[in-house]
Amino acid sequence: VSPLRFRCTECADIELCPECFSAGAEIGPHRRWHGYQLVDGGRFTLWGAEAEGGWSSREEQLLLDAIEQFGFGNWEDMAAHVGASRTPQEVMEHYVSMYIHGNLGKACIPDTIPNRVTDHTCPSGGPLSPSLTTPLPPLDISVAEQQQLGYMPLRDDYEIEYDQDAETLISGLSVNYDDDDVEIELKRAHVDMYVRKLKERQRRKNIARDYNLVPAFLGKDKKDKEKAPKRKITKEEKELRLKLRPLYQFMSCKEFEDFFENMHKERILRAKIRELQRYRRNGITKMEESAEYEAARHKREKRKENKNIASSKRGKEEGKEGEFAAIENLPGFELLSDREKVLCSSLNLSPARYVTVKTIIIKDHLQKRQGIPSKSRLPSYLDKLEQLSVFDNPHEGGPQRAPVQLIANLGYQRDGAGLLPLHGSVEQRFVFKQIP
Repeated sequence: VSPLRFRCTECADIELCPECFSAGAEIGPHRRWHGYQLVDGGRFTLWGAEAEGGWSSREEQLLLDAIEQFGFGNWEDMAAHVGASRTPQEVMEHYVSMYIHGNLGKACIPDTIPNRVTDHTCPSGGPLSPSLTTPLPPLDISVAEQQQLGYMPLRDDYEIEYDQDAETLISGLSVNYDDDDVEIELKRAHVDMYVRKLKERQRRKNIARDYNLVPAFLGKDKKDKEKAPKRKITKEEKELRLKLRPLYQFMSCKEFEDFFENMHKERILRAKIRELQRYRRNGITKMEESAEYEAARHKREKRKENKNIASSKRGKEEGKEGEFAAIENLPGFELLSDREKVLCSSLNLSPARYVTVKTIIIKDHLQKRQGIPSKSRLPSYLDKLEQLSVFDNPHEGGPQRAPVQLIANLGYQRDGAGLLPLHGSVEQRFVFKQIP
């Protein structure tokens, strides 16, 4: 037998050469599944004389033990385990060439390794989702803007976060050996509350990133809007966006913009459908005919508009002539000014009654000016709205203006103890001479 032999540990005086042992030879009571022991101390080469480096079987065994213990890639620890005579580079090259790219690797490692790993991290947003712990990229803002926001880019945090005191829930927690079940569950509940607050912080940061709230706060969004103009938003759509603002927290920015863009397209389509239905009702079946129809309709509307303008002008001229027809023949009409005629005509008030009311108003103001309490009342045939109209119409400043200006605006002037009208007949002068 050659210097390298395999000794059976169960049978007496049974030793086999490597060729017989590899073939599974059985002699007498010896069977192939019996235990064996290497004799010769492992000084032979496992890969034969052509293997590079002259690695002995003992070194090969130490190499396999090292890679199982330290893992693939820790070549320094593996070289120290194999022996001081082997460098990390030699260990790496020998393992890769013999066990991976060699005949053993080709026989044991398949060309395509099936993926038998199941992902339990819930990438869809569950409690173990990586999106909850993966930090967002830092904001692209200047140092001055970071200081203004209190933003720390390396940590993607702010000096004042949402629910700033959330850490107080767990800052004093500690698990002690003498805690009972109720205390442990209470501490777990505190941790769960803290995790929920962290999720809410992250959700708010995601919304701020998605809707570009930081550039909007810094005023950068105005420049971006100038660079890329969008379609003009109508007043109705702005009001609808304000009403649907609570949906922002359930939809991303792109989804929300697509939603309103689709609504805008729907309105356009509905308007187009109504237009086509109108064409069909008028007997138009081709788009070429619609252009002629629109031109003819525009001409008709223009002619109708011109007729309306001309008729309205004629009506105004006729109205001016017949505006005071109802009170023209009543007594006292010639005493009224143009503004007073318009007022009496609009209130359907006779000139005599108007002069009476006007006299009472002037008398009351003069008595108040002299400190005499006013006891006169306006006639009962005037309702409250007509009283206000009569009182406010003759002057532009309302009843708060000074009595002198009020009298001047009414068309009168003081004459000693009485009033004289700036225009009017002798009868009118006589009436107002009686006013103290």
